[in-house]
Amino acid sequence: MTTYFIPHAALPIAVKNSSTPTKIGIFHSFFHANPRQASTNYPWASIPRVSYNPQAIFASTAEEHYTEALSNSMDADEYADELEVAVKAVHMACLLCQKVQESLLSKSSDIVQSKDDDSPVTVADWSVQATVSWVLSKAFGRENVSIVAEEDIQALSKASATGLLEAVVRTVNTCLAEAPRFGLSAPALALNSSEVLEAISRCNSTGGPSRRFWVLDPVDGTLGFVRGDQYAVALALIEDGEPVLGVLGCPNYPMKKEWLNYHNGNLSTLSSMTSKTSGSWNRGCVIYAKKDSGRTWMQPLLHEEKTLIWPNSARQIRVSTIDDPSLATFCEPVEKSNSSHSFTAGLAHSVGLRNQPLRLYSMVKYAAIARGDAEIFMKFARSGYKEKIWDHAAGVVIIQEAGGVVTDAGGHPLCFSRGVYLEGLDRGIVACSGARLHDKIIGSVDASWNSSSL
Repeated sequence: MTTYFIPHAALPIAVKNSSTPTKIGIFHSFFHANPRQASTNYPWASIPRVSYNPQAIFASTAEEHYTEALSNSMDADEYADELEVAVKAVHMACLLCQKVQESLLSKSSDIVQSKDDDSPVTVADWSVQATVSWVLSKAFGRENVSIVAEEDIQALSKASATGLLEAVVRTVNTCLAEAPRFGLSAPALALNSSEVLEAISRCNSTGGPSRRFWVLDPVDGTLGFVRGDQYAVALALIEDGEPVLGVLGCPNYPMKKEWLNYHNGNLSTLSSMTSKTSGSWNRGCVIYAKKDSGRTWMQPLLHEEKTLIWPNSARQIRVSTIDDPSLATFCEPVEKSNSSHSFTAGLAHSVGLRNQPLRLYSMVKYAAIARGDAEIFMKFARSGYKEKIWDHAAGVVIIQEAGGVVTDAGGHPLCFSRGVYLEGLDRGIVACSGARLHDKIIGSVDASWNSSSL
């Protein structure tokens, strides 16, 4: 078994602030701490902040020598506990998805279903939602965890869905059994179908302006997932209407930008032809950030039987420095059903964008901007389509802390405080690597909008 060791720069250091005695701030230098003063009052409605219980989470013997330091820590880094658990949960979810996708592509099966709106949903969607729900509840207490998520249990609860539910239960238990690899505790006993359904259905929060809640898209870009292409697992923490943490798992994201151009199954073919240990592939990563830290981090996914020790081999990523539109690359959705390629093409031409668009499924587009693989993401939905908060919350934090800008087409911040939809959205969403490109796009929207059919 291979073990990742914590980089020297991430070792515990002593931290002293005005409100507490000297304390050990775990990974302080790694996370660019922004300590909360003890006297500050943050009302979180019915979801109070709870202390992290490392004894309940850290099960790996490789991490036992860190447990005492973690127990003594008073969490000098705001949201450090939540970020750690979220990153580990997304790592687990990504490996779950990879296994389901490999099974999906290797044989025909009934693991793909259709929702009422004809969009696809798979065993992976329900399994990830159950897994993340269980992990968060185990870490922070069920009564302290509120989750807004995409899936419900209506289809799984039908009498005709017995085989589908069994597949979900089996997938969830297989994933949770590997929790010790990630420094998390596994269930004492395998979950039964009722417990899995309960974990999924607990994700029934409707959000709001003053609550503290998690936002989960278990498999963003399910169409890309079933085609063997790009997809993402997205988890964010919202507090008082603003995303404060963002974690984005991209199981098929290659380390070389050029490989992003392979769509519709070709990516999986290239993957099978290249060793997973090859530096040219190194498939999959988890990208994460904390609000006001000024840093976004990226970790490779675990492969084979390796063990994750937080914070693993993470490295900081930054947006591109390109600010010349003629050199910039812009991303847009692959699907034409909920976005207008013709409008973005006209807008791109008007601001001087010359490169072909990079069309990607899911929030991988946000990852591409944050990592510097592209400079612009534009999405202008067709009339009647409403953007959901789980499709954007994690990506917004990741790009902003990597140095980028994300607003609606009117230049306003995206609003995550009005339920499950991005209410009040001005026409579309524009994400850029820097203010100069962003200003050019925003300035051109008005000129192009009146002549469009959106």
